[in-house]
Amino acid sequence: MAAERQPMVNMDTCEITQYVAEFVEKEFGNDPKSLKKLPKMTEELALYKRNLEEQVLTVSSEVPKKIENAFKNAENSKMLLSDLLEKETTLAKSISSHLVTAQPWMEELKVLIGQIEEIERHLWYLKWISQIEELSDCIQQHLMTNSVSDAASTLVSMAELDIKLQDSSCTHLLSFVRSTVKFWHKILKDRLTNDFEDVLKQLHWPLIGPPQSQTPALASAANSTELNNNLETLFTQLLKLQTSDELITIQKQLPEKYDVPPSLPIAIPIQLLLLPLQKRFKYHFSGNRQTNMLNKPEWYLTQVLMWIGNHIKFFEEKIQPIIDKTGSSLDARLEFSRGLVMLVLEKMSADIPRLLYDDSLFCHMVDEMLLFEKELHSAHGYPNNLPSCMHILSEETCFQKWLTVERKFALEKMDSVLSSEAAWTSQYKDITDVDEMKAPDCAETFMTLLLVITDRYKGLPTAARKLQFLELQKELIDDFRIRLTQVMKEETRSPLGSRYCAILNAVNYIAAVLADWADNVFFLQLQQAALEVCGESSTITELQLGQLASLESSVFDNMIDLLERLRYDMLTRQVEHVFREVKDKAKPYKKERWLFLPSQSDQAVMCLSSSACPMLLTLRDLLLQLEQELCHSLFKSFWQMLAEKLDLFIYQDIILANHFNEGGSAQLQFDMSRNLFPLFAHYCKRPENYFKQVKEACVILNLNVGSALLLREVLQTASGSMIDAVAHSEQPTAIAALNEIGVYKLAPQDVAILLNLRTNWPSTGK
Repeated sequence: MAAERQPMVNMDTCEITQYVAEFVEKEFGNDPKSLKKLPKMTEELALYKRNLEEQVLTVSSEVPKKIENAFKNAENSKMLLSDLLEKETTLAKSISSHLVTAQPWMEELKVLIGQIEEIERHLWYLKWISQIEELSDCIQQHLMTNSVSDAASTLVSMAELDIKLQDSSCTHLLSFVRSTVKFWHKILKDRLTNDFEDVLKQLHWPLIGPPQSQTPALASAANSTELNNNLETLFTQLLKLQTSDELITIQKQLPEKYDVPPSLPIAIPIQLLLLPLQKRFKYHFSGNRQTNMLNKPEWYLTQVLMWIGNHIKFFEEKIQPIIDKTGSSLDARLEFSRGLVMLVLEKMSADIPRLLYDDSLFCHMVDEMLLFEKELHSAHGYPNNLPSCMHILSEETCFQKWLTVERKFALEKMDSVLSSEAAWTSQYKDITDVDEMKAPDCAETFMTLLLVITDRYKGLPTAARKLQFLELQKELIDDFRIRLTQVMKEETRSPLGSRYCAILNAVNYIAAVLADWADNVFFLQLQQAALEVCGESSTITELQLGQLASLESSVFDNMIDLLERLRYDMLTRQVEHVFREVKDKAKPYKKERWLFLPSQSDQAVMCLSSSACPMLLTLRDLLLQLEQELCHSLFKSFWQMLAEKLDLFIYQDIILANHFNEGGSAQLQFDMSRNLFPLFAHYCKRPENYFKQVKEACVILNLNVGSALLLREVLQTASGSMIDAVAHSEQPTAIAALNEIGVYKLAPQDVAILLNLRTNWPSTGK
């Protein structure tokens, strides 16, 4: 043990010794004079020691007292806890004993509470019955005093009570309320209906004949204040029955397969106004009546439109002011139209199954329905969100039949128009302002066909159905493009012929019209719908989705691309044909003796080279011919493509293949600038810009000798045998020199070659 404690002592001693050494070193250092502070420091340390001793004594005396107090507190807490545990045990026993004693009381009390709750339910049940009976008695009293309006108002309260009880499980109570509502509703409705029908008879309802013929009858009725008051009173009272009528009357609905949007029941007084017209409709257009013919749907459709038109004035002047006084938002004309349209929809749903197997009858019915829809919406303001004929046509079986018929008749029309004698002639060929596109009759007719199809399906209620029709249009466009391609292949031997040009005009016209349609609001909406459909499927790439969403592409892009490709191929074939003919006529011009032509000073007047005449005459005639045959945009593309090929041909096959004396250079420039370029001056202001290589070559060949020598020296310096860095630094100088004389397209190397084609150099320069 002594051996183990020794290191600790040494360690402590070492630490104290080190501390003292550091303290002395810090306070006194190497200066002997600092020893003067020693007495004072000794006193301070002694005082510090005494303070520490006092603190130790104080702490040693206080700690035992605190520990003792803490121990006492712990003992007290323990005793208190024991008391609480004893009390808790006693209380728990007491509670358990009380619960055992109170259990029979609780069972009895539970039974009593259940009885009270049941009595309260019975009481409420009786209160509901009493309230219903009170309302019923009130209605009866009102009817006995002829206060029909008050009776109708009370019935509204009873109907509202019925609505409040809808979630109740008291089936007998619900049945009682409903039967009571039904009882009084029938009494009030029958009474008001009889009175209302009497008023309508005095108004000569329904109003048969156009509004002009109704004026005397309406005028005589207008003079009867009592009649007007009765109409208003009865109409208002009948409106009050609407709530109860909706509770007890099951609204007639079309089969679910037609997916007709839900709509509110028609107001009772409007139903009564519709009743005689509904009877007439069913009388004439059902059963074995001669007016009920499958091949004459226009008869009942026209009749309904006539009824709507004949009663506009009556509803606007007589009925709508009454409705407005009640504070209702009903539109009398619209309610009346809704009722008549439902007659049409019921008739259509009954007739369509019998028409599905006869294309001609079915197509006729669709045509008449579309005309009816157009008139209904445009002339009578019928909203798009209400049930209409388009919902019937959207039913799956009917819709597929419609698509099939549209495709069949469209293909037949395409066959007819392409085989007609006037297929490839423009019907506006004699009217310059109108015939800008020079579209042949077949293209005009085809695009009109597509436009008509668009108008026919534009009113379909769902985007999915519209997209199916859009796919049909795309199929027809592609089919027509293939037919045009087939006819074009038959005409490839004469690409400058009128039929070939007509086909090209047709392709260009269809592509242009489709591009215009792509910006139409209707097709933009279809594009958005297509985007949503494509987003749900994996048949389209993210890039295509992005293009559709950003409107970079359109629903017709694929069709337009195919048509533009066909247009480019046909234009290229025409350009190649014209170029071959011009090239063939240019053979004498290529063999011109450019080295031996007289100088310009030796000629009185410069004139066109005789060898160039066949080439330029052929070019002129073909340009004039195609200008007459092609539309402006196509001809512009044609002559620009041709100019590019001619520029390269003359530059490579004529200029670079020969040497020129001064007279030859001048003659070449005269032939080009005064004869070739002006042929294209009819189509642009600066035709020479489309022959840049030829124009710049003429500039180089016609430089005066001094300028040519200087230019050749500059070019030789730029391309001489010098280090690359110097050569690169000289190159801009050569380009600048060329730019000064108007040469921008030709490279310095090309200009050097052209300078070597000149023969009019002085002997010292060789």
